Amino acid sequence: PSLVTFLWALVIADGVLDGTPVTQSIDWVAGLDLSIDVRVDAFSLVMIALVAGIGVLIHAYAARYFNPDTPHLGRLAGLLTLFAGAMLGLVTADHLLWLYACWELTSITSYLLIGWDDRDPNARSSALQALLTTGAGGLVMLVGFVLLGQAAGTYELSAIVVDPPGGTTVSVALVCILVGAFTKSAQWPFSSWLPGAMVAPTPISAYLHSATMVKAGIIVLARFA
Repeated sequence: PSLVTFLWALVIADGVLDGTPVTQSIDWVAGLDLSIDVRVDAFSLVMIALVAGIGVLIHAYAARYFNPDTPHLGRLAGLLTLFAGAMLGLVTADHLLWLYACWELTSITSYLLIGWDDRDPNARSSALQALLTTGAGGLVMLVGFVLLGQAAGTYELSAIVVDPPGGTTVSVALVCILVGAFTKSAQWPFSSWLPGAMVAPTPISAYLHSATMVKAGIIVLARFA
């Protein structure tokens, strides 16, 4: 899947870099006017290349890193693929609530990946610490998203950026979003979960904590910059 995604990104690159983003909207909860809005612009394209391109390399590395008789190897491959999908959803999201859903899905899948060796108490405790820290930050970010969406009159990220609202409510919302970004990207004072998370096997740490998940906060800050 990562390889297919990377090749697809190459196919659409010319049009996107010429200023024509690829967009798609799918009804999610019609009664609440919720939809899954995705938008691939030049910034998203760079992040897709990072998530999918490094994903291909990580899978190739993991194939040599683990022995064929390693238990639960199929579950690990599935979780890595699910995490990659959550990251791709995050970098292409154009609806604040869909962005939040993908944000928390990366936290859940990282919890399962860090604690993949569930017989190791260190792995379990490190996974739980990472989940509690990033999950709590995500809830604070959700408050910010709701405040911002209500102030702007829309939850569409691209529309908010084009015509940004102002006022005290928006300032509070942006502080909440900053807290969420800091927790996910392991910035002080929310960085204590990251060293423990390195208990995960090297391919997992390389993909989550060096290449992709810790970039999630940076992605959000760049979107709102």
